[in-house]
Amino acid sequence: MNLKQTYNRIAEDWHQDHQADDWWVNGTDKFISFLKPGSLVLDVGCASGLKSKYFLENGLQVVGIDFSEKMIEIARRESPAGKFLVLGLEEADKLEYLFDGIFMQAVLLHIPKKEVADDLRKVMEKLKPGGYLYIAIKEKKLQGEEEEIKIESDYGYSYERFFSYFTVAEIESYLRNLGLEIVFSKVDSSENTNWVQVIGRK
Repeated sequence: MNLKQTYNRIAEDWHQDHQADDWWVNGTDKFISFLKPGSLVLDVGCASGLKSKYFLENGLQVVGIDFSEKMIEIARRESPAGKFLVLGLEEADKLEYLFDGIFMQAVLLHIPKKEVADDLRKVMEKLKPGGYLYIAIKEKKLQGEEEEIKIESDYGYSYERFFSYFTVAEIESYLRNLGLEIVFSKVDSSENTNWVQVIGRK
């Protein structure tokens, strides 16, 4: 089962399971603080639209994209004021809009490292000059794997996903190589995971 099929399968369980997450709030609030009311945000890998809904509640406009049809179905149900499209990260350059902010939370963690630079370049074509790019990923543990396939069964059935892990320095390096100025960089802990959140200005 590929990653898209996995997310289609776990979509409703994933949506319910992530309602109480709050590790992302500080970094996301910082991202929002850089944007004017009414700014247009691209939520890449928006899943069930939890963060898209947060943006809408904070006075922003949002376009959410995800390759999982089931996740987009939930996002449309939960946040009818948003615009949600079934589209993969690598297809982001096909969008007809230019954005004031691009939000990529827990997206690169499913992308092989060798593809990250190219995927980010495509996404950056859609960011306005002076716009902001937010990235959040799971931090690589000191002696941990760079990449792995994990089999999990926390929803009462077995499923597997590919993961990539990064250091703060790696993410900052990607952004600098794209010509962005780092304006925020922080690591927050949630249970056994450290989340790296970095924001760059174009």
